[in-house]
Amino acid sequence: MKLSIFIFLHFLLIFFHVTFSVSQQYSSIFNFGDSLSDTGNLPLILNASTLPIGSLPYGMTFFGRPTGRFSNGRLIIDFLAGAFGFPFLPPFLARGKDFHQGANFAVSGATAIDIEFFQGRGLGDIARVNQSLSVQLRWFEELKPSLCNSTRSCKDYFSKSLFMIGEIGVNDYSTPLRARRSLKEVRSYVPKVIEAVSTVTERLIENGAVDLVVAGDPPLGCFGVFLTLYMSSKKEDYDPSTGCLNKLNDLTRYHNRMLRRLLEQFRTKYARLRFTYADYYDPVIRLARNPTRYGFSNGALKVCCGGGGSYNFNATLFCSQPGFNVCKDPSTYVGWDGIHLTEAAYRFIAMGLLNGPFADPPLMRSGVAVDTSLANQNFLKQKTLYHLASTIFCIFLLACGSVSS
Repeated sequence: MKLSIFIFLHFLLIFFHVTFSVSQQYSSIFNFGDSLSDTGNLPLILNASTLPIGSLPYGMTFFGRPTGRFSNGRLIIDFLAGAFGFPFLPPFLARGKDFHQGANFAVSGATAIDIEFFQGRGLGDIARVNQSLSVQLRWFEELKPSLCNSTRSCKDYFSKSLFMIGEIGVNDYSTPLRARRSLKEVRSYVPKVIEAVSTVTERLIENGAVDLVVAGDPPLGCFGVFLTLYMSSKKEDYDPSTGCLNKLNDLTRYHNRMLRRLLEQFRTKYARLRFTYADYYDPVIRLARNPTRYGFSNGALKVCCGGGGSYNFNATLFCSQPGFNVCKDPSTYVGWDGIHLTEAAYRFIAMGLLNGPFADPPLMRSGVAVDTSLANQNFLKQKTLYHLASTIFCIFLLACGSVSS
């Protein structure tokens, strides 16, 4: 009888260990980027009460309160962290946190290129966030000694870490676009953005990064801010299948082509490392072409929270400011505030990164399809069940005296 109970508990423990370790293919995650992945750094830099994200409806769907995220709920990085068995990544500037399972260095408004570049071109009034990729890299290098203390320990630690770089570059292009600079000038920034991404990626590799995910930019021509700013009476300016602006999407595709080319160079140069391109362009285009197919009954271009107008975006009346309006069900919208997406749209992208087809190969290497809607809750439940099984197993051994009994 005792042997039967022992065998049952032993297999129970193995089951929960395997189930938990399937999602734990990494020991930590480090994220770099802008507002599409910032989980709270910007409010720790600026006064949260002066920011749109400092009040509801930001955070209304999942958290029930503002958390420093530019959305109604979770972001792509939140879903990815949960799918890999982690809690939400703490923002680096939240001092006193344990960063051994990873940290988020992304800052809303951050650019890939250093801010001095924009100041030198008369764009300093628009590009006001001084936490570019190089600054975020410096933060990582400041944190590194607290995570590992020798060359060997750092090599082992970071070989099991996932490094997420981007999406980054949207603010490098939106800054001159909002100033109505020519598209020719904006296109000239693309090689500089790619160079900044390249420099940071190389430095992370020097610091021990082995598994790197580099994200492309989403289609700028499908976002409410630019659809409003560059509204045109010419039909030829729009893609008839999506309603998005052709020229701005051409700009994004140019950026993404150069980024893919960079990754191919890295794959040749660092054959033993793993580079994954995360596609943020195609999922948004899919949603714009056929939003109802994916459950977005209110479409992809008009946003949930804003100040009115054709796309419900008003540059002088932003989401959460006095006089704004917000939809009843954000899950039926792709766009949240004209610049960022809803939690539902981010979940759609995250699912495609984990299981395919928006990352090649898919990030979930185990081959087990993941439902990200439960990812963060599953982390807590799974971990609790595993520890419960471990405790029961240990109590049984103590009660029986030894395994042999």
